[in-house]
Amino acid sequence: MKPALPPLLIVDDEPNLRRSLRALLEPEGYEVVDVESAEQALPLLAEEEFFLVITDVRLGGMNGYDFLTRVRQRWPHVPVLMITAYATPKQAVQAIRAGAFDYLPKPFAPEELLHAVERCAEHWRLKQENQRLRTQVGVVTDLSQIVGECPRIRELRQMIQTVAATDARVLILGESGTGKELVAGALHGLSRRREAAYVRINCAAIPDTLLESELFGHEKGAFTGAVRQKPGRVEEADGGTLFLDEIADMSRPLQAKLLRFLEDGTFTRVGGTQELRVNVRVIAATNRDIVRAIHEGQFREDLFHRLNVVQFRLPPLRERGDDVLLLAEHFLRQFNQTLGRNIRGFTPAARKKLLSHYWPGNVRELRNVIERALILETTSEIQATSLPDFELEARLHARGGSEELPSLPAPGQTLDDLLAAYEKRLILAILEQCQYNIGRAAERLGLSRHALRYRMQRLNIQSDTDTEPASADSSASSP
Repeated sequence: MKPALPPLLIVDDEPNLRRSLRALLEPEGYEVVDVESAEQALPLLAEEEFFLVITDVRLGGMNGYDFLTRVRQRWPHVPVLMITAYATPKQAVQAIRAGAFDYLPKPFAPEELLHAVERCAEHWRLKQENQRLRTQVGVVTDLSQIVGECPRIRELRQMIQTVAATDARVLILGESGTGKELVAGALHGLSRRREAAYVRINCAAIPDTLLESELFGHEKGAFTGAVRQKPGRVEEADGGTLFLDEIADMSRPLQAKLLRFLEDGTFTRVGGTQELRVNVRVIAATNRDIVRAIHEGQFREDLFHRLNVVQFRLPPLRERGDDVLLLAEHFLRQFNQTLGRNIRGFTPAARKKLLSHYWPGNVRELRNVIERALILETTSEIQATSLPDFELEARLHARGGSEELPSLPAPGQTLDDLLAAYEKRLILAILEQCQYNIGRAAERLGLSRHALRYRMQRLNIQSDTDTEPASADSSASSP
């Protein structure tokens, strides 16, 4: 469906001509607003959007040329079509030079006017399409940016290819920074809707009082500040895909309206009474524990089931093994190009440090770490010293981790697997707090150095440093 046109504005001091133009244009599907003077038209242009202004050259009060000049100064994107019964070649040239879109002498054939109006309508639609395409620049619409070779990422890519070909609703779950938006973009880019709009809206970034208007649009006068009609994002996405990020942050009253919309694609703009219908595919995502949100009454269970036709659960980076290094190399290539650097890779110590970190911020955190390293690095390889010490991240994880409930075991995962994962996270957090000093970490954990080393070896935890406090004798003998 083409985007809905805003109205066109007719400015003429002859009532009969205004009625004739309205009778000609409205049966063609155009919404028409008419006034008798330029003085009445200017405030309307300040309040509402019009895709075209049709004005006579001779008006009571301000004439058409002065009106055209005012419009071009304040609203240069609005085309103006001038008509007159006193046409001369000189006047036509004057009007075009002043910025008129076209110039029609009276009497004109109805087909001439309709053709000019349709050209303006198509021009407006092309601008809207151009704006839509600009908003999608940088959106990942294939699988090339979903980097990784661990089994869960391979399964994820295969599942995306399978599900993308359908119109099934998708719910994407995962911690912040795991790549939920990449998955949504790939689902759209591989679908049959890929030539249509891909509209993203972050439900947590928009105040609750404005989110309904942003989603479904509003009518003029619906609330203070609503000076014109505004289509919502669901209309913008008609024929394409609507991605609702952080869906669990949406208020329950708006969840009820979204549930109704998901049932049959119908909705009503804020302050409106007309029921509208669109055809969109909905993809939703959240980083919250959706089951807990349902149990605490923050998220509707019926909405969860409506969205949860196909579910993707994205693994945190700490569970992806050597994918950390693959992603680091991927970001290294990206930032080498954007920053104009030529860093070849990572030293063994840097690789160990990357593998040992817990990555509470997941892939987004890793991307920031690699960008920082390239900015700081002065050699041909990324050194461990160019990477952060991760002290703040470790403290953040240690504080937040104590309040988290243990995750439920995945299919095939045993209690021993869960305990080993928790033990590894705990040891890594303590090591980072102790700056990888084995002696101090062992003391914090109530273990001997030998026992801690044994556990680290069993859990495949590597440390690139093993510093110990200097002894009293050695410190005394130093100069």
